[in-house]
Amino acid sequence: MTVTLGEGGTPLLQAPRLSERFGVDLWLKWEGANPTGSFKDRGMSVAVSRAVEGGAHTLVCASTGNTAASCAAYAARAGLRAVIVVVRGAAAGPKLSQVRAVGGEIVEVEGTFTEAFAHAEQLGSQPGVVVVNSTNHHRIEGQKSAAVEILEQLGGAPDMLTLPYGGGGNTRAYALGFGDRLPRIHPVQATDRAGTVASAIRIVEPVHRAEVEEVLARSGGSIATVDDEAIVAARGLLGSEEGLYCEPASAAGIAGLEQTARPGERVVCVVTGHGLKDPL
Repeated sequence: MTVTLGEGGTPLLQAPRLSERFGVDLWLKWEGANPTGSFKDRGMSVAVSRAVEGGAHTLVCASTGNTAASCAAYAARAGLRAVIVVVRGAAAGPKLSQVRAVGGEIVEVEGTFTEAFAHAEQLGSQPGVVVVNSTNHHRIEGQKSAAVEILEQLGGAPDMLTLPYGGGGNTRAYALGFGDRLPRIHPVQATDRAGTVASAIRIVEPVHRAEVEEVLARSGGSIATVDDEAIVAARGLLGSEEGLYCEPASAAGIAGLEQTARPGERVVCVVTGHGLKDPL
């Protein structure tokens, strides 16, 4: 059984005004076009399909918001229970509204995402319960489809890829999807991971840190670090220059361009989520 809401096949949009601004040939992978408004749907479809095949009755995840909305929606589609663990006050309200709208159960914990993830793993140790965070390898397999699409849409690999850096699972997924046609990859993180306005990447300890370091070593990339002022400014540029309304974290790749881009390169920035999910 394939559990799907029509995820994937998202646009790769050329960005002429921002290309001129940054001196590169810039393209935007617009993941806000996925069913729940973020890239998480790609991997969730695969993870939930495999959970159903394995006889699961409950899905559980820890989330800053996007995984929560996606998990709850795909659980509803499959007729499963969804338990969502969030840090109290840390997830954007519209994302939690998405969870409630499709029948997901929200459990709030104190602390950081690390504590939320530990609680989710504890719940996931019970029979019939499957954790659908990016530590579930089926999630990564689904998410790597975005890189495959870029190769098809561009007719080859870009010179460089930038994307937000929260837990690091998406960086790992893109590297797998590009295979031996790996561009230089630059994950972009917030200066203040614990308190950034970009709630989707408000993760102090990236679960996939080791895998990200391996990807950087292979691709010749590096981590870019930007402050909230730069993230908010980049979000504004995406809207005013190219007409895309994204959540703050999704603009991180644009915010990191001044540190990472080389003149004349073909660059893809992954815009991970819609602005309606986390409006400022």
